[in-house]
Amino acid sequence: MKMINIGFGNIISENRVIAIVSPESAPIKRMITEAREGNKLIDATYGRKTRAVIIMDSNHIVLSAIQPETVAQRFISAENRPKENK
Repeated sequence: MKMINIGFGNIISENRVIAIVSPESAPIKRMITEAREGNKLIDATYGRKTRAVIIMDSNHIVLSAIQPETVAQRFISAENRPKENK
């Protein structure tokens, strides 16, 4: 299972991510509000400004304080790492 750091020591499973988007648009803001009301919101910003919204396959919404491009770059870096032998 590949894990991705989304800031401040918070880690999510790479396999469960559907999309990484910016929080600026009205539809994304609505998704955040609905997730908060439905207890499906995970706020990993530690009180900082939300810069990335990560949509998971379980309908959870994860908020991160790092840029969407940075999170995406970490996904790309994780794919290029050599696989561990078990």
